[in-house]
Amino acid sequence: MSKQPETSSTAKKPEAGKKAEKETTAPLSMTDAELEKLLNREATALNRDIECERILSSFKFNPYEVLDIDENCTPEQVKKRYRQLSLFIHPDKLKHPRAPEAFDLLKKAESELSDPKKREELDAVIGQARILVLKAAKLPTTIEHDDPRLKALEPPFRAQMRARSKELLIHEEARRRTAIKMNLANEGLEARRVEAEALAKKRKAEDDKIWEETREQRVGSWRNFANGKKKKQKTNKPAVLG
Repeated sequence: MSKQPETSSTAKKPEAGKKAEKETTAPLSMTDAELEKLLNREATALNRDIECERILSSFKFNPYEVLDIDENCTPEQVKKRYRQLSLFIHPDKLKHPRAPEAFDLLKKAESELSDPKKREELDAVIGQARILVLKAAKLPTTIEHDDPRLKALEPPFRAQMRARSKELLIHEEARRRTAIKMNLANEGLEARRVEAEALAKKRKAEDDKIWEETREQRVGSWRNFANGKKKKQKTNKPAVLG
């Protein structure tokens, strides 16, 4: 008995199976893509929260630390870094309850580093911290910032710099606040002195006015007293014996 040739429907079955497999895996591939997108979004949100916490926990008196930027950065690099971070943790994109506070800290840091005078004062303190760290490490104070000996320091040179800068900046802030209090106290003393002088002048003016207003009365009283004394003297004059 001869073998019957395969029908066309039987021959096409493998192709139908492949098509069905593609139809089955296509939705799975879409789901994987969506899942990956979701995970990326959650990872980004987590990174935003982490960066927000870093800014909030940074030392507020050191704008370089708030922006997490090197002290040798240019003004253009400061602005670029600020734009990056401000967009990354913008309150409109971040659900962190203190996102507005972190955003304000970034703006303040950028503003201080963009002010030549304020940055010069800050750099002077940081320069002093650098000298202290280098002297403690027995390194020349003229050493370049990219010198390999700095990279070999432990703890890292940058960490030591930040720690020493923090100490000096806290001292400077305490000194500044003390100076403000002293100025306010001196201003208070000066204000009280001026007020006392003004009150004394006012009292003297009032006394002078009263003195002038009662001048005629005093003169009249004196005349009456003098006339009365003369009359009394005439009345009591002894008779002349003849």
